Amino acid sequence: MHERLTHFREILRYVPRFRDRVFVIAIDGAVVEDDNFPNLLLDIALLRSLSIRVVLVHGAAHQVRRYAELIKMTPSDVDGTGITDRETLNVAISAANRVTHEILEGLSANDLRAACPNAVVAHPAGILGGVDQLFTGRVERVDTELLQTLLERDILPVVPPIGIDGAGASYRLNSDAVAVEIAKSLRAVKLVYLNTEGGVSDAKGVIRQMTIQEADAFLKKSRPDLPPGAKLPHTKLTHALRACKEGVERVHIIDGREQEGLLGEVFSNEGIGTLIYANEYQAIRAAQKKDVRAVYSLIQQGTQNDELVKRTRAELEKVIGDYFVFEVDRNAVACAALHVYPEQNMAELASVFVDARYENKGIGVKLIHFTEGVARARGIAKLFCLSTQAINYFIQKGGYKLGTPDDLPPARREKYDQNRRNSQVLIKMLN
Repeated sequence: MHERLTHFREILRYVPRFRDRVFVIAIDGAVVEDDNFPNLLLDIALLRSLSIRVVLVHGAAHQVRRYAELIKMTPSDVDGTGITDRETLNVAISAANRVTHEILEGLSANDLRAACPNAVVAHPAGILGGVDQLFTGRVERVDTELLQTLLERDILPVVPPIGIDGAGASYRLNSDAVAVEIAKSLRAVKLVYLNTEGGVSDAKGVIRQMTIQEADAFLKKSRPDLPPGAKLPHTKLTHALRACKEGVERVHIIDGREQEGLLGEVFSNEGIGTLIYANEYQAIRAAQKKDVRAVYSLIQQGTQNDELVKRTRAELEKVIGDYFVFEVDRNAVACAALHVYPEQNMAELASVFVDARYENKGIGVKLIHFTEGVARARGIAKLFCLSTQAINYFIQKGGYKLGTPDDLPPARREKYDQNRRNSQVLIKMLN
């Protein structure tokens, strides 16, 4: 009960930001047939109850394979990325229609109005590399007005991986690519890919967050360190990267078979899959009065481990202007302070702490470098910090050197002698 209440409060933090905004959710055909699909529909119903507008785009590769086996034919392509012959197109249309109907049935069971619009105008992919792609198509344009009309009337659009041209001819499309075009046209705040592989992985496991630069580099380099049998949703990541570069703020790649996975991804800082982001998802900024509670909570965690000196909330309120916070999706997950001693032209780097959920992500180093930059801008010549447990960290990561209590400004030396923590003094010259 307590965990559910906490989860509900976390959801409520995000609601004002997402109200009346659009989420495009792309569902692989295999996810539609998974036992968790009814739970996904409940999650989508919750999103709608929070006034979040949802567009569903679905794939049908899983169903194309199965239907082809039933009629004992070999499809020329299953996911809309290769050559689609006439027989495969017919199978794809039948498969896509069935998936669309299953989704509409599920949405109706959750009291959600939905429709399958002819909103994707396609054209033939044409001849690529000297080979005619036949009935494989590309998105020419999205009928944005039609989709917006449905959304404004609380009707959830369900878009299949089939496009139609101006002459009424149908073409097989890749659902991941369709989702990107729809997200762009509707200026969606989120594009969510639900698959059966989960997020992007490396040898250490799922990568929780990637900037577009990191995603681009990841796609370009080979991964010889991957464990045997490991799979990478390169296709999803390629489309995610393109979406971010073309205006979609955040793209999520998650396992659609995980219970409450959709809510856990979009309504929490850490998520369960991989987030690719284009805007300033992470940022360091000066703390404000509204941050006192969050910073106090972080310091409390540090004092429990005897990493930081205990401060009362009243004491913190007086010096909150000395603090900086590191935000993840507008939530403070780390802090640091810069206390200036102008008479000695020195400053103290203090209260460096990172929430345990975000450790080992380089956040502490970013905060250290940021505060150093602020100190340099203020003309500070010398920085010092005091540590009982992170001495090697400041030396190795921050470039500090061992000092003595005699290196401290008189006012700080007096406090040092009073608290009797025997902290190690560390010094760094700012040239």
